Amino acid sequence: MRIALTHNLRLSDSEEEAEFDTEETVNTLAAAIERLGHRLERFEVSGPASRIVARLEAYTPDLIFNTAEGRRGRFREAFYPALFGELGFPYTGSDAYALAITLDKQLCKLILREQGIRTPGWQFVVSMSQFQPNDLRFPVIIKPNFEGSSKGITQASVAETVAEARQKVAEALARYPAGVLVEEYISGTDLTVPFLEAVKTEFGGVLSPVEYVFDPQVAGDRKYRIYDYELKTRHDRAVSVRAPAQIPKEIAHEVRSMAQRIFSALDCRDLGRIDFRLSDAGVPYFLEINALPSLEPGAGIYAAAELEGLHLDKVIESIIESAARRWNLKDSPRRQGKPTRKSGPLRVGFTYNVKRIKPTYDAQEDSEAEYDSPSTLQAIREAIASWGHEVIDLEANQELPSILASTPVDVVFNIAEGFKGRNRESQVPAVLELLDIPYTGSDPATLSLALDKALAKKIVRQAGIATPNFQLLTTGKERLLKEFTYPLIIKPVAEGSSKGVVQKSVCYSEAEVRAAAREMIEKYQQPALVEDYISGREFTVGLLGERRPRVLAPMEIVFLEPNEKNPVYSFQHKLDWNDRIRYDVPAKLDPGQMEKLKTAARGAFMALGCRDVGRIDFRMDEKGRFYFLECNPLPGLTPGWSDLVLIAEGSGMDYRTLIGEIMAGAIRRYKEREASRRAEAAKERAADRQPPTDIHPSNGVGAHAAAKAQA
Repeated sequence: MRIALTHNLRLSDSEEEAEFDTEETVNTLAAAIERLGHRLERFEVSGPASRIVARLEAYTPDLIFNTAEGRRGRFREAFYPALFGELGFPYTGSDAYALAITLDKQLCKLILREQGIRTPGWQFVVSMSQFQPNDLRFPVIIKPNFEGSSKGITQASVAETVAEARQKVAEALARYPAGVLVEEYISGTDLTVPFLEAVKTEFGGVLSPVEYVFDPQVAGDRKYRIYDYELKTRHDRAVSVRAPAQIPKEIAHEVRSMAQRIFSALDCRDLGRIDFRLSDAGVPYFLEINALPSLEPGAGIYAAAELEGLHLDKVIESIIESAARRWNLKDSPRRQGKPTRKSGPLRVGFTYNVKRIKPTYDAQEDSEAEYDSPSTLQAIREAIASWGHEVIDLEANQELPSILASTPVDVVFNIAEGFKGRNRESQVPAVLELLDIPYTGSDPATLSLALDKALAKKIVRQAGIATPNFQLLTTGKERLLKEFTYPLIIKPVAEGSSKGVVQKSVCYSEAEVRAAAREMIEKYQQPALVEDYISGREFTVGLLGERRPRVLAPMEIVFLEPNEKNPVYSFQHKLDWNDRIRYDVPAKLDPGQMEKLKTAARGAFMALGCRDVGRIDFRMDEKGRFYFLECNPLPGLTPGWSDLVLIAEGSGMDYRTLIGEIMAGAIRRYKEREASRRAEAAKERAADRQPPTDIHPSNGVGAHAAAKAQA
């Protein structure tokens, strides 16, 4: 199967990351999953959820092996399973509801008390006015209600008097305002009972109890025998696991029976762990449950599993098998090389135009400047394949329609620029829509609008976003707008990659404008766009997504030549980096300016109807006002070179992830199309099973025919 390993990686020793997985744990789990014959992709989920969604949709796993704890809040453990469920991806472990309940110690105890499970007496406290210490037997232990890994539990957590308890509860509430649990302290031994649902035991997957053994040199002088935060972190080597626990058989039987009832009552799935306290008198008390237990090397679940003859790989395999059974996943079709279209690898068509004519630095030859080099095409091809998909090359020439009609592809990753005309970028998407093939990027309407700079400016201006004054010249003889102030800049109306934009594009008189316009109209066979030259800083902003696009860190193009008058981001700059420019990403803007720029970029993206990916250029004048210049919904993707790639790198996104995020939108639309087709097919099958509406129930003669016979 294709498995995604979702996890939070521990990067520090802070208490906030105490429940996260170490690099050793992640490597151990990944190696085990791969040894079992599965294809694995690691997903560190501490970043924005939108990025995780895009990466998952790009990878389309058969199963998510989830160890992610979440970063904050009372429902943090439930967040990712809820997200996976919403996306329709099967995952290991309990569902969001069970994880929310089990993280809440108070709610969990209330539910289990109704099931007759023995627990110490307790009080849940969110304010000091609620605390009623006289209703409890002392000593008591104070612990955070919504934390795991013994967070907030130390030797000082135990209080032996009412006054001491009040002080410690107040201190705990200051650190954990969501609430603390004040629980009667049971003197005795800590036991833990692991659970592997797929393992056949007398107690329905409940394994033998194990106990924690403390090194007396470290823990010998401790007043209270508790597995506290210090032992779990600073002195973790001073704690070992004894399996099975050295307790009488009848007590072990009772504990496992209690655990079975608890796991069933809370609907825990695949794996889990319950902590008990065995009193000095030999009476077991339920303390808490962890439905997302640690799988770090040496964890109690492995020690207990060894008693059943299971090594580490078998533990991981049992978790996967249990989840696969629950989600009705079958691995055999892909193992046998048979295609399946419900999930897994897709056939991704790759449409492109290859650059065969190298542009010249003087811009005299720029006919294929927007096309992509073989090295760029290979980088994109490898990035798509790295997500596990099959890549099918489809050069966008005149033969493409017939090739597409005879080549089965699920989705298309499109970077084709087209051949000629202001609608050239929309040519391939239009063909794909005709054939009902989902594809990456904006639709034909948006691509046509955005390539026509004059139309794009009209739409963006109507959306309330500032643009420089502009005018379209079709002959070069038109009367110029009175609103123009020199200098002006002139460029082809429907070209990309700064084609036609050179230093002499900045004009300082009407005569220069008309001469440049006539030359441009003749060379590019299209109107010329004239607009106010905005003297100031230049920025470009990358966006990813669809309905609510994510704005990446804006990039500034910094002009370094101090004597250069009215610089422009020219064709030469994009053709060859030199010491005349520098790219700053993220751009050096104050928070207010940054927010204005991002808002303008998002507004322009949405006004033009862009989706999946886009890059938008702005200038900022001396008063801090941002002016929309143009939008590129089909930006370059040359590794380490293209503006969008540099923006992504500056936003902490590597090249592979960038390609995956662009591809995610098309895969999502593919799934929606397939779901719609299945629903329509189901309706047709249901209709076929229904008797005709004009059949008489008694003799099967059509009502119309019967009436005619009677006549």
